[in-house]
Amino acid sequence: MTIALSHEDIFMCETMHMPEKSTTSVPLYQAKAEFFRTLGHPARIRILELLCERDHAVHELLEKIGGEPSSLSQQLAVLRRTSMVLSRRVGGEVVYSISVPEVRDLLLAARKILSGMLAAQAELSSELAQEGAEAAR
Repeated sequence: MTIALSHEDIFMCETMHMPEKSTTSVPLYQAKAEFFRTLGHPARIRILELLCERDHAVHELLEKIGGEPSSLSQQLAVLRRTSMVLSRRVGGEVVYSISVPEVRDLLLAARKILSGMLAAQAELSSELAQEGAEAAR
């Protein structure tokens, strides 16, 4: 089997380092950025959430997510390329599963972070409304 590497893939494998005070290599930052770019689409997040619950056949994902089959196929391809999901054929169907159990933890952490941010915004909004009411008196 032959594996084709892009210029970006080759660069990711090179051992470039940040200035002397930093011990983290550039490729690690790039790998993290690519990882988070993979999570940067609402459909991919929804797919991962569903797969965290249980394995799903493509038709089940399509029913729950909606949209065009070609769009779902593209999003699944991105997740496959980054090895976040696995696919297997069961009878005449393709079934997807999460390949990295820690994705569940990441999605839960994102939910907690967003909840905290929204709570802080709601508190600020309430304070601003209160100040506005006092200023109007």
